[in-house]
Amino acid sequence: MNGAQLAENFLQALTAGILTGVIYGLMCVGLSLIFGVMRVINFAQGDFMMLGMYAAWFVFGLLVPGGSGGSVFAPYIAALAAGPMVFVAGVLVHKLLVSRVTGMRGNALESEGHYAQLILTLGIALILQNGGLFVFGSQPVSISTPLSSNAWEVGPLYGELVSVFVNQGQLVSAVIAAIAVLGFVVLMNRSRLGKALRAAADNPEAALYMGIDVERAHRIAFGFGVAITGVGGGLLASSYPFQPYVGLEYVIVMYAGVVLGGLGSVSGAFFGGLTIGLVQQLSTLFLPQQLQNTAIFVVFLAIVLVRPQGLFGRAVRRA
Repeated sequence: MNGAQLAENFLQALTAGILTGVIYGLMCVGLSLIFGVMRVINFAQGDFMMLGMYAAWFVFGLLVPGGSGGSVFAPYIAALAAGPMVFVAGVLVHKLLVSRVTGMRGNALESEGHYAQLILTLGIALILQNGGLFVFGSQPVSISTPLSSNAWEVGPLYGELVSVFVNQGQLVSAVIAAIAVLGFVVLMNRSRLGKALRAAADNPEAALYMGIDVERAHRIAFGFGVAITGVGGGLLASSYPFQPYVGLEYVIVMYAGVVLGGLGSVSGAFFGGLTIGLVQQLSTLFLPQQLQNTAIFVVFLAIVLVRPQGLFGRAVRRA
């Protein structure tokens, strides 16, 4: 293999890694929000992503009966529409179940040595997986779009030897994901709701004294967190087939991205997800596809050894 071919393969993998990593970053932001505000490790996050995929698939079926024709942007409209649907599901799950073991109640349980949050979110994950299997079946499905099967050629970059092909569907998904992350950052930093969520995250007791309904803030944070990840799942659904157990494949990626970026950091979670996408795609240059996750965790462990607090996390001094 000559140098031009190596350069083309590298640029192609780099492009694919950026496009995939931006969507991973969006999903990691949702998980980071839940942990940052509620201090809850949500094992069901991947399964809410699966709900987002099927919600987008359902909306796409309404927009494009028969699954063919229609607007090329219908899959992306469906992905965005999945967000409010998953938000409602998340709010209901929090109100009926998660609120029982989080917040002030969760602190009391934790002080007694009961980690009910872990068991509860794992149980929710199992219910969503098997419920999805019962409702949707085990047959993989996908959202077809003409953009996913077409690419723009960038180049030639070096004479007539090097060209990079950018998948049109993945590029549109990455742009939507980046805009969604920017919109969420603005919401958290500029809006009254965002300030209330940050106050509830920083000091729940002080937030209560300031008149902030901490339980409501937690409910909104949980709903936003799963909805953001659901939108990410909806965007992935136009590029990859999925089935009810697809969440298992991505929840590990999301946790790796969140820890890599720094727990509780929204920007860190995004760049952690972006890093995971880059490592995943660049590893295909020298490893078989089955070992992509191995490469992810080798890089993950190397970074954590150097910076245990993550790329954007803050070191905590303990007395």
